[in-house]
Amino acid sequence: MSAGPLSGGFKPEYFEELAPLEERNSWFRTRNRLMGWAIATYFPEACSFFEIGCGTGFVQSGLARILPELELYGSELFGERLIFVARRVPRANLVQMDARRIALADSVDVIGAFDVLEHIRENDLVLREMFNAVRPGGGVVITVPQHQFLWSKQDEYAYHVRRYAAAELRRKLRAAGFSVARMTSFVSLVLPAMYLSRRKKQRAAAFDPLDELKIGRVTNAVLEGLLRAELALIGRGVSFPAGGSLLAVAYRQRSVK
Repeated sequence: MSAGPLSGGFKPEYFEELAPLEERNSWFRTRNRLMGWAIATYFPEACSFFEIGCGTGFVQSGLARILPELELYGSELFGERLIFVARRVPRANLVQMDARRIALADSVDVIGAFDVLEHIRENDLVLREMFNAVRPGGGVVITVPQHQFLWSKQDEYAYHVRRYAAAELRRKLRAAGFSVARMTSFVSLVLPAMYLSRRKKQRAAAFDPLDELKIGRVTNAVLEGLLRAELALIGRGVSFPAGGSLLAVAYRQRSVK
């Protein structure tokens, strides 16, 4: 599934370290709000949600709070990782699954893949599998890291295969059969600072893969304020042209509004 043949995209110990950091980190917290907003806005009648690569379960836990009526499903390539999700969201329905072979057909209202596709070489195949699995009238919500110029040791540690350009993701979604309803960058207001930080760390002799998440309380609060401002603008119809991450919402057999 990933560039890391034995890890599925992450070192096993990474999950143990990541889980407690997510709760406090502005990026993860705001991304949960963004995902909840996207599903509620573009799929207001959705009853079921299936997340590919649900990691530590942080997104599932956020959606359980934001959209309590949504029936939650999640998958991971390695079954032992699902223990993190089960702890956080006991009501989630979990399955071990390879995203290149989704054992569903016209079965779920919305499928999510949040910072997952960049780990998978056969991303076109995964998008086709997602198209076949989602119900007509439903669709997908996807986030990926954006801009190859941001490539750094962080990407290498996480076994990323690529960072995306908006045009590339749009083309791949359409080739899979989807109709793109919305695409916008986020983590946009701090993009210059993010670029400089990654260049500095790229040159550093010592590398801590979780350093970006281990930020002080004041810095974290400032970043969360900026990310909340972005979310408010996105909710009002603003689409950012550049940013550290990229959000795409696409329908199966439904016209773009």
